[in-house]
Amino acid sequence: MRQSKLFTKTRKEAPADEVSRNAELLIRGGFIHKEMAGAYSYLPLGLRVLKKIENIIREEMNAIGGQEVFMTSLQNPEIWKKSNRWDNGVVDNWFKSKLASGGEVGIANTHEEPITNMLAHFANSYKDFPVYIYQFQNKFRNELRAKSGIMRVKEFMMKDLYSFSRNEEEFKKFYEKCATAYLKIFKRVGIGHKTYRTLAAGGSFTSGFTDEFQTISSAGEDTIYIDEEKSLAINKEIYNDENLKKHGFEKSKLKEEKAIEVGNIFPLGTKYSEALELSFQDENGQKQKIIMGSYGIGLGRLMGTVVEVLSDDKGVIWPESIAPFAVHLLALGDDEKVSKEAEKIYDSLEKAGIEVLFDDRLDVSAGEKFSDADLLGIPFRAVVSVRSLKDGGIEIKKRTEEKGKIVALEELLKLCSTNFTN
Repeated sequence: MRQSKLFTKTRKEAPADEVSRNAELLIRGGFIHKEMAGAYSYLPLGLRVLKKIENIIREEMNAIGGQEVFMTSLQNPEIWKKSNRWDNGVVDNWFKSKLASGGEVGIANTHEEPITNMLAHFANSYKDFPVYIYQFQNKFRNELRAKSGIMRVKEFMMKDLYSFSRNEEEFKKFYEKCATAYLKIFKRVGIGHKTYRTLAAGGSFTSGFTDEFQTISSAGEDTIYIDEEKSLAINKEIYNDENLKKHGFEKSKLKEEKAIEVGNIFPLGTKYSEALELSFQDENGQKQKIIMGSYGIGLGRLMGTVVEVLSDDKGVIWPESIAPFAVHLLALGDDEKVSKEAEKIYDSLEKAGIEVLFDDRLDVSAGEKFSDADLLGIPFRAVVSVRSLKDGGIEIKKRTEEKGKIVALEELLKLCSTNFTN
């Protein structure tokens, strides 16, 4: 992509009403656009990041046997009434709308009820289970206080997976497999070193305990207590002597931290399968209950967390795995030789399958280009200038490095191909 053709522009300042670091940097960099409180559009650069996060999650969900679907956002009230969650007193963040033909419709905040109801049309034998179904879809939640940039919003993209198992043992085996997959996801997007599996309460989804995945950050809304030896934590909401003892935590070994919830997994038991009449016949023709689980990751929240954790006073520092581009190529000045060499490098990188953003803008100073490159946070910066050509080629440096080095085109291609080839 040529930066001169990119319709978005960087900004020196974020909107005055944005106080979170992720919103400030993402808006300034032209990754997102704020439509209203709690609603953001993803622009070309931001969408590239979001899609890479989506693909990482998809790969890990497919690896554990997930089958991808895409369900409707419109929700049938009758299905939700069966589980008693249509009532605003039970779920208080619904978006609901009156139909022109009469009656009401819900706008999806989650999909336990609809997906259970759907599966009842297809699976009724022990041979049909276990089943693991997931999707990527926008969810809508009427948050009273939308805040923290893209980490707490009213509309967001979520990966939600639902497991349907024949017995508790089968369920627990998959539950642990999914927990392991989640830790792989967070490692792949660059925050695994700061993310902990965390025991928590169930909320409106289930009774008993659930597991959250919490990333240490001063921007976090949660307080957790971490056992670093076990790489486990417990949420403050259930932090008491009884629960510590029950789950094997030693108070003296726990470290208090602020954290951002980046994912969660819920044991659902038979709450929804019974309400929606999903069961199966076993080998003896006897009717048996289905044990369910629910597993969610908010993609925007995860993206925002990466920015909160991996950024500095200059801008974002994208991990190579989810960066919008691998290389940010900068042509400095208006020297004809520089322009021709930069075009040659751009074409060579593209032909090699390397994702490159080419800052070919002629009306922007070198200082502004460097500042924008730091703000956008692409892993490698390649600079072509009169000085670099005199010194033998292209100045290349990582976003995290202070100084670069001069390399020839062949070395640049080799370096990039090792890390970034599609």
